[in-house]
Amino acid sequence: MHVNLRVWRQAGPKADGGFEEYSVDDVSPDMSFLELFDVLNEQLLADGVEPVAFDHDCREGICGSCSMMINGQAHGPEKGTATCQLHMRKFEDGANITVEPWRARSFPIVKDLAVNRSALDRIIESGGFITVPTGSASEANLTLIPKDVADWAMDAAACIGCGACVAACPNGAAQLFTAAKVSHLNILPQGQPERYERVVAMVDTMEEYFGSCTLHRECEAACPKEISIDFIAMMNRDYVKAQFKNRRLSAQR
Repeated sequence: MHVNLRVWRQAGPKADGGFEEYSVDDVSPDMSFLELFDVLNEQLLADGVEPVAFDHDCREGICGSCSMMINGQAHGPEKGTATCQLHMRKFEDGANITVEPWRARSFPIVKDLAVNRSALDRIIESGGFITVPTGSASEANLTLIPKDVADWAMDAAACIGCGACVAACPNGAAQLFTAAKVSHLNILPQGQPERYERVVAMVDTMEEYFGSCTLHRECEAACPKEISIDFIAMMNRDYVKAQFKNRRLSAQR
């Protein structure tokens, strides 16, 4: 295969950026999209040109770092697939492919296709955990969890934190990410003691960095793990309940 790439290049966060065009020959249909960039970078190095910077780690659809807009779509044209799982057989021979970094104010560009997604980490830091006392671990089967509850929690926990939901959203909202991270804890028995504190802390932190959700559902369509916006509804309900609960506690004081 032969493909023509139009890639965003930017030397640094404050540098001016622009698209540059490259041609790549001898592309195997079985290559992943990241392997295509490996070939491109080898070609650039051979020509004495600085390679394209892009984020990657596991290349197995687990880490969520392979953030690229491919022909205007987060992670490319195949639904339910991260960039590292996208294969070149999804493109035609001679295809023209435009590749950009996540386009979101909350994800400033570091270099080329690499962006800073630490705003997502701040949401997790604010409440995406279960507080436990130190000491020996409790027996794993001490707290029984019904299968339907466990399955529901696992559906939310499938989120890999890639940020595709933010990049695809017209408002740059992070509700799907936050809802997944809130819900996979709030659904489980172990998450109940901090349920309402957690949702308030994480939603309030989210609103400092991201836009507001207006249910375009672009996030759901772009998510490589196909996480449902039902979790957003659950998070919103918990947030409203938390506000009433906090008012009652304030009144009692």
